[in-house]
Amino acid sequence: MSRFRPSLHLVILALPLAFLALFYVYPLISVVRISFVPGLLSQGAGIFASLTEARALNIILFSVGQATLSTALTLLLGLPMAHVFARYTFWGRCVWRAIATLPFVMPTVVVAAAFEAYIGSRGLLNTALQALLGLSEPPIRLMNSLSMILIAHVFYNVSVVIRIVGSFWSLINPQIEEVAASLGANRMQVFWRVTLGMARPAIGAATLLVFVFSFTSFGVILLLGGPQFATIEVEIYNQTAQLLRLDIATSLAIVQLVITLLLSLISARLQARANVPLEATRPNLGGNRPSRSAHWLIVGVLIIIIGLVVAPLLTLLARSLAWGSDDLLRFYRTLDQNPRGSFFFVPPLIAMRNSVTVAGLTALLALGFGLPLAYSVANVRRGWLARVLDVALLLPLGTSALTLGLGYLVAFAAPIDLRTSPLLLPCAHTLIALPFVVRTLAPALRAISPVLRESAANLGASPLQVLRQIDLPLLRGPLLAALIFAFAISLGEFGASVLIARPDYPTLPLVIARFLGQPGALNYGQALAMSAILMGVTVAATVGMERVGAQNIHYPHRVSGGSNTKP
Repeated sequence: MSRFRPSLHLVILALPLAFLALFYVYPLISVVRISFVPGLLSQGAGIFASLTEARALNIILFSVGQATLSTALTLLLGLPMAHVFARYTFWGRCVWRAIATLPFVMPTVVVAAAFEAYIGSRGLLNTALQALLGLSEPPIRLMNSLSMILIAHVFYNVSVVIRIVGSFWSLINPQIEEVAASLGANRMQVFWRVTLGMARPAIGAATLLVFVFSFTSFGVILLLGGPQFATIEVEIYNQTAQLLRLDIATSLAIVQLVITLLLSLISARLQARANVPLEATRPNLGGNRPSRSAHWLIVGVLIIIIGLVVAPLLTLLARSLAWGSDDLLRFYRTLDQNPRGSFFFVPPLIAMRNSVTVAGLTALLALGFGLPLAYSVANVRRGWLARVLDVALLLPLGTSALTLGLGYLVAFAAPIDLRTSPLLLPCAHTLIALPFVVRTLAPALRAISPVLRESAANLGASPLQVLRQIDLPLLRGPLLAALIFAFAISLGEFGASVLIARPDYPTLPLVIARFLGQPGALNYGQALAMSAILMGVTVAATVGMERVGAQNIHYPHRVSGGSNTKP
């Protein structure tokens, strides 16, 4: 691929970098400024005084502890899954793999509603066990417990292990393991010393990412853990929205930001090492026929997927229907009703319209800013500009959405109060979706042969014509996949929305969380119905993205002699 001049890169990146500076760097600088200026918009005396309080220290320790436990459990279940999907072929492997990785894009409120419907005190399992055993109290009491937090984190993060470690395992040359076996190593020694040894960078990258995602968890802790548990993220919300102690909130946000960015940088370096092609690699993408012992491993993995992923989501769908009544769609039909006559009631259908509007704007903004960034990432491989781009794309990924929302509340309060602007929420969602959009488009751009661009330029085509007539037609699939991905991320985003969404313009996840926290069978049924709708839209978007990303988009032959590729 032809290399752009650094000056041309800076022109292309001017608008995306200005967006990052205004809506990412400036809010974070405002957060830091409050922490180090005693008394500014707060009652405290800066970051060091705030962090020496016993409650702050306990919250930091709990955040690290639960993230460590969540990571260990995720690896315990995720590594066998990654091994099965990478090394063996069996009926429905692609479908099962898609199901196992689906939770990564599932909205937090949907997960909370699904597990409450599945194993909550009024959930399907407890109801069935009470009827079967004649019990007056639910026997399963996992809601509002540390166990429930860990289960939800494993539900979310096994897909990270499957994608990162499984993708690496599928590229390991089987001949390397065969040579080790021929030298006298048994099957377990080959696995521990060769397979795991070669996959150490990929496992390290996945481990750090899972830890970061668990460490910055907000919705899972808030909705499933209960008020007795508070991570740094939850405490930031409590100190901002309830106690108005921005000094403590911003101090905790800085600690979280430093830890997550350091771990994200290390994870990115490990993942880059894992992406280096192995010598004499003969990818085993089709998988091997499983042995008799491997059959039991596959069965165990499928049982875990059914119990951990399929059962909660299907239970949510089933419980959203009013079983036992004459109208199965009763909860869906009442989504526009306000039976209590609350003045602050916002019809769920209006919230759905708000979410779709915000998600549509987010997708357009993410694609508009992500395409120039992807062009630069695809063309710049070394030098200072490459390092700047790497850090610029990694920063939003390593920053919690709640910290970003807090930064918006602080930064845009003066001289012009923009905190009530309806455009603030799409901008926050764009920052969250932007790294994923760039990671979707950059590999596809690298796969385009430079010969096409050079030939078009030699025939007199301008850079704009090359973009319009060569690049965009070849990028049709990846562009659509990136658009869908950004839409799905925004549709279920909860962390930033809970702080900066206008009370009269709530999104669907906020309304679902509100209904789940209110008593009454109708409120609970409406929350399940809204969650089922949001789950259906997310699943449809994910399936559409996978189909677009997996279609046979043939790119011209690489000059270096590689075969045709697809994004």
